[in-house]
Amino acid sequence: MTSSKNPPTVLLVGGGIGGMAAALALARLGVAIDLLEQSAIIGEIGAGLQLGPNAFAALDALGVGEAVRRGSVFTDRLVMMDAVDCGEVASVPVGEAFRARFKNPYAVSHRADLHGAIHEAVKQHPLIRFHTSAQVESIELGGQGVTAITRDGRSFKADAIVGCDGVKSVVRSKLIGDAPRVSGHVVYRAVVPAADMPADLRWNAPVVWAGPNCHLVHYPLRHGEQYNLVVTFHSREQEEWGVTDGSKEEVLSYFEGVHARPRQLLDRPTSWRRWSTADRDPVERWSEGPATLLGDAAHPMMQYLAQGACMALEDAVTLGEAVKACGFDMPAAFKLYEAARVARTARVVLSVREMGRLYHAKGVERLVRNSLWPGRTPERFYDAVEWLYAWRPERCLDDAPEALRPSPAAVAEAAAALSPH
Repeated sequence: MTSSKNPPTVLLVGGGIGGMAAALALARLGVAIDLLEQSAIIGEIGAGLQLGPNAFAALDALGVGEAVRRGSVFTDRLVMMDAVDCGEVASVPVGEAFRARFKNPYAVSHRADLHGAIHEAVKQHPLIRFHTSAQVESIELGGQGVTAITRDGRSFKADAIVGCDGVKSVVRSKLIGDAPRVSGHVVYRAVVPAADMPADLRWNAPVVWAGPNCHLVHYPLRHGEQYNLVVTFHSREQEEWGVTDGSKEEVLSYFEGVHARPRQLLDRPTSWRRWSTADRDPVERWSEGPATLLGDAAHPMMQYLAQGACMALEDAVTLGEAVKACGFDMPAAFKLYEAARVARTARVVLSVREMGRLYHAKGVERLVRNSLWPGRTPERFYDAVEWLYAWRPERCLDDAPEALRPSPAAVAEAAAALSPH
């Protein structure tokens, strides 16, 4: 494995959380970045998201962990309730013992706050150039690097390209060419003022109300001043992936079998956004030569483990570590990064599908679900999620086959190549 003498140039397609994190991870190594974002402004839509300890480990590695912590709400526990009879299915404390076990907290944040904290760090880096209204329509891979061509005719060239462009990734269509798997699950999201939340539901926890073919989630945002509301249901319609304005009448029609206590939440938002969700079957490869994928472009997943953003952050840190280990040999780095991430992200995608089945259980399956966790100690819960939450940046390349990992001598050579930068 040979290292390149000079830092490469890289095109990053997509300015969401994963693209921003990847820009930061690579620029910190001396890599010059052109970040192509299709929107007219850099920003995030959406509402709240959950951040497990693995996300904070990645954010700390990127140097933005404290900034994100300042805007987050640290929750007391994770709760699942039965939306039919209001019985508690499971309650897992995520306080001191959880933090001691996983070295980091469990928190919830507004998506815009997380994106903004990373964006602030990225804006200050002289090696990152932003290009807005830059919707990539095609890419060309050649022996002398890559070219991305935007809808308005601009052409960007670099040594390598990373597709961080989401479920409908243009870069993925070039590398793999598969179709998204539209799940048929529809997600409605809204943010409401804390004063509009029922007093007895203002819990400092992500709470899942699990119902038949549907569920509701609520948790506090922005120091408890707001609450994030998320409802999910199995659509009766033939769905296509996309985001639109939502209809309160549609939401209510899917929650008729749900208890009045959680159902009252559906009256609180003044407006909803509607996501028809999709994922993809995991693939063994998502890199080709000087091109790779990251985040939802590589491994889109549904929301049932609240790990979409967390996996993108892990990807970004791992990509940076792979580039560092390979001393700017980008095809080798992309191959190493991919090998370190494929099995882990596939496990999350497949686990999420199973968790969705548990959330939406009905009939006998609901009874089985409700019998799984009573009496389980917190330590047993922690053991069950060890594989997910104990991820650490210093071990992020360990899942790659030894043959792809550079030798200590090669790592030393790569470090020498990086040191002037």
